[in-house]
Amino acid sequence: MKSLKKKLLRALALFFIPPLGALFISVLYRLNKKEFHLDETLGDEPAIFAVWHGDLLMLSYMYFQYRKKPKAKVLISDHFDGLLISKTIRFFGFETIAGSTNRNAVKALLQGIKALKEGYDIGITPDGPKGPRHQTSDGVVVMAQKASVPVVLVEIKPTKYWQFDSWDKFKVPKPFGVIKYYTKKVDLTGMELEEAKKIVTEGLLAHES
Repeated sequence: MKSLKKKLLRALALFFIPPLGALFISVLYRLNKKEFHLDETLGDEPAIFAVWHGDLLMLSYMYFQYRKKPKAKVLISDHFDGLLISKTIRFFGFETIAGSTNRNAVKALLQGIKALKEGYDIGITPDGPKGPRHQTSDGVVVMAQKASVPVVLVEIKPTKYWQFDSWDKFKVPKPFGVIKYYTKKVDLTGMELEEAKKIVTEGLLAHES
């Protein structure tokens, strides 16, 4: 009985939460002012867009500054929370790759590399799906080097926000503030793993207050 109830609740959540979540994100975005400080050196080539797990809520709108028509796959963990996120971001035109750099790592990385070579951009949280917070995992470096693509480091800094008491300190912008976007393109070609990870980590913390 408990199992049936759990399945029913999950089914209801998967039906109602994604469209409501997408609407909530859209409304929040429109109720804030925006500042874009973007690296303009990115061309039409496929790229990996990297953002910390706790800052990813408004990532879609930064991506649209670079691509008018989304052609991107986001690496999402394959547990239930990941499924909710996957269904939500589809409302913004994104596809997903199930898995993470911690769970089903090889499968996820191979699919990510394949997608990049097919011309897709990839969205990734280097410290996801469960941390440690602000510590870059190997996956973003491996994908970038194997597919020979740049990494766009994305920082999203709302001036007013709610912050969850979760491992990633997840931020939700409050209305009537300013959402500041910063990006920097980096080339990790030929770097040693730890050197490349350090560049990603430091780049994603460049505007940390």
